[in-house]
Amino acid sequence: MRAPVAVNGYGTIGKRVAEAIRQMPDLELKGIVKYTPDYSVLVAYKQGIPIYVPEGKEEVFEEVGVKPSGTIDELFGSVSLVVDASPGGKGAQNKRVYVERGLSALFEGGESPDVAEVSFSTLCNYRQALGKKYIRVVSCNTTALLRLICLLDRHIGVRKVRAVIVRRASDPKEDKGIVNTVKLDPPSIPSHHAIDVKTVLPGLDIETVALIVPTTLMHVHVIHIQAKRSTSIDEVVEALSSTPRIVVLEGAKTGIDSTSKIVEFARDLGRKRYDIYENVVWRDMIKVSGDELTIVQAVHQEAIVIPENIDAIRAALRLAESAEETMKVTDKVLNVGLLR
Repeated sequence: MRAPVAVNGYGTIGKRVAEAIRQMPDLELKGIVKYTPDYSVLVAYKQGIPIYVPEGKEEVFEEVGVKPSGTIDELFGSVSLVVDASPGGKGAQNKRVYVERGLSALFEGGESPDVAEVSFSTLCNYRQALGKKYIRVVSCNTTALLRLICLLDRHIGVRKVRAVIVRRASDPKEDKGIVNTVKLDPPSIPSHHAIDVKTVLPGLDIETVALIVPTTLMHVHVIHIQAKRSTSIDEVVEALSSTPRIVVLEGAKTGIDSTSKIVEFARDLGRKRYDIYENVVWRDMIKVSGDELTIVQAVHQEAIVIPENIDAIRAALRLAESAEETMKVTDKVLNVGLLR
């Protein structure tokens, strides 16, 4: 029997999580919550996804050709867990409803850490999240940092991290962002990314700086790590390659020396919306000197947290008892590692 799950919010993350849930052998998407009719609800409806709306708004959706399957209350009465993919800050407001109904819930990285019992990264603290009622899946940049840090810590030990995060200005569908400038985000050290990493790894010595640049495709991280012992490039590459969630590419040999070429690579391999679930690390941009490492990676902000969302559902509902168990299913179904 598959576990019944709802998705509250159907934007950039919500629609991807909903699609991923539909593909999983142990999960069932009972429906999504929509508050206003727009093009995204039309797409969901055409795909056969059940739409649930606030009571009294049924006619508003029917006017645009969408017949709701029922009300939000009816949906929440039929599920074990809600993935809250609402805009940042709205999840904390929605939590009251989940508490009243006794529902488990996942929140996204735009929410404050105190909305949940644990902030989550599969490779770092899966067991800590087992059976927790409220879990927060950290943001795209934090997810990418944690994957890399926790893998390296497992293999060579990590003493200190310093990172510059070059952020995309907006997602492709958004009509906002910066033009003809590089913006400090924020104009202080650390950026929120270091603080967020510490919600999962509280003892880590980490500082981050973030900049926004005029692109919509991906983020880029320049990461300096002090390891607990001397290492080599080969050992670092072997450690990073031990999971399909990190892809190591050689820019010089493949010609993939930019985020736009990574995107085209994903498109040509058939990834829907060019979704890239993996950290993309350039082997050419790994430098090791004794116990000091410099690594450069690219992060697709729209898709990288989707595998972790699926894993977090399993952790909350205890459908898998280890990171290895959940990743085996998630990665196979989503074809994580395709870009290797």
